[in-house]
Amino acid sequence: MTTATHATTSSPAAVRGSALLTNAVGLHARPSVKLTQLAKTFQASVTVATDPAGPWVDAKSPVKIMRVKAPQGTLLHFEAVGVDADTAIAELIALVERRFDEEEGHG
Repeated sequence: MTTATHATTSSPAAVRGSALLTNAVGLHARPSVKLTQLAKTFQASVTVATDPAGPWVDAKSPVKIMRVKAPQGTLLHFEAVGVDADTAIAELIALVERRFDEEEGHG
């Protein structure tokens, strides 16, 4: 007897959130890597867009995130679907709000 691991009975809804890019260089290489590394820690599928209408890209793909090239002042929109979607959105927003833990302009 096997048990299905697909979320067919509880079919989780998408969780969305957004955060403003405030770091001086926006979503450049280092923040892109940090974002994808964090996104990969969640079971949920995670996507990101610079416009709520899309296009949405896989937040777990470094290549796709690097192509976003969002400048400072861009509102990043996140969407997650899965068992830990709430946590994924909260932590991704916190990462952006912490300026990707970069110390620029500090001192």
